[in-house]
Amino acid sequence: MSGAAERATKAFVAEHEVEPDSVWSAPGRVNLIGEHTDYNDGYVFPFALPHRTAVAVRRRDDGLLSLATHGSDDTLQRAGTFRIDDLEAGEPSGWASYPAGAAWALRESGISLPGADLVISGEVPTGAGLSSSAALECATALALLDAAGRALDGPNAPDVMDVARWTRRAENEFVGAPTGLLDQTASLRCERAHALFFDVRSGETEQIPFDAAGSGLEVLVVDTRANHSHSESGYGDRRKGCEQAAELLGLSALRDISAAELDDALRRLPEESRPLVRHVVTENDRVLETLRRLRRDELAEVGELLTASHTSLRDDYRVSCAELDVAVEAALESGASGARMTGGGFGGSAIALVSTELRPRTEQAVTEAFERHGFASPRLFTAVPSTGAARDR
Repeated sequence: MSGAAERATKAFVAEHEVEPDSVWSAPGRVNLIGEHTDYNDGYVFPFALPHRTAVAVRRRDDGLLSLATHGSDDTLQRAGTFRIDDLEAGEPSGWASYPAGAAWALRESGISLPGADLVISGEVPTGAGLSSSAALECATALALLDAAGRALDGPNAPDVMDVARWTRRAENEFVGAPTGLLDQTASLRCERAHALFFDVRSGETEQIPFDAAGSGLEVLVVDTRANHSHSESGYGDRRKGCEQAAELLGLSALRDISAAELDDALRRLPEESRPLVRHVVTENDRVLETLRRLRRDELAEVGELLTASHTSLRDDYRVSCAELDVAVEAALESGASGARMTGGGFGGSAIALVSTELRPRTEQAVTEAFERHGFASPRLFTAVPSTGAARDR
């Protein structure tokens, strides 16, 4: 049982004086490469983190949903009790909007929910661009499906990609964050010691062995502690700009432009649309090249693609920030083979591909660079590809 699951179980017993029926957990994720491509029907390449969010659940039969979360200070924060049939987008707000949104999305998809008591415990850093919201949505959805007799590991299980789409709908329509399908799919589908190549348009996935340690490498995560919010940032503006560009070109999505066709497509677009399109097309190409190199067991050669991705996100897509740029620059100067921001941007985290031998030097270089710039101290850790969502108890 994960640490988050143990804490959720203990908090559930303390709150309800009975054991939960089950506990489900889902991980955060790091996106190796493929940023802002998912809502353009493109390619992404995430892997799951060991950090998880757990939801302890007990069925109730009155159509009510009670929500509480176990905090890092060992206190329980209660959001209240809500009638599932009365849930509407935007209410409740705050952290409770994510589990309530998952219940709403299941209801809207025709899943009959009897009601449930939920107690949540999470260890995925919030605001760090590591998909803490998707982890919460996915763990909640799986817990509620279990309460409804549709457990993911049971005979009446829904298709896992349906769960991904339902939880994305919760984030898009209930919470109001216009994200793509990357985060929920990663949280549900990733496997230990693998990265997940995901073609968003076709729905096809491929588990690619990812053993950085075996190559003498590590993926170092730099949580800049510069918080971001998809629902409040320029994320929606970028998505709308991509949709408008595709419409001007007569395409269903920017995925339809190949690298060879890029220059011609750019000539047909207004100036303000060109950087967005250039990023999406070149980023899709970088994901495919990363796939080719990993299939050849050339992990060290992926570094230059990561750095090119960051340059594109910074200069063309304009979703980086000072903290992310400093983290990437310091990592590269200390000897990292590649580095990039990961996640939606406007804050959050960066990743660096570094040799195990050089990791301490890279950590020191990033920490000192943040101190020189007057930034908050970053949180650094090595990302180890881990298992996706599952029943913990």
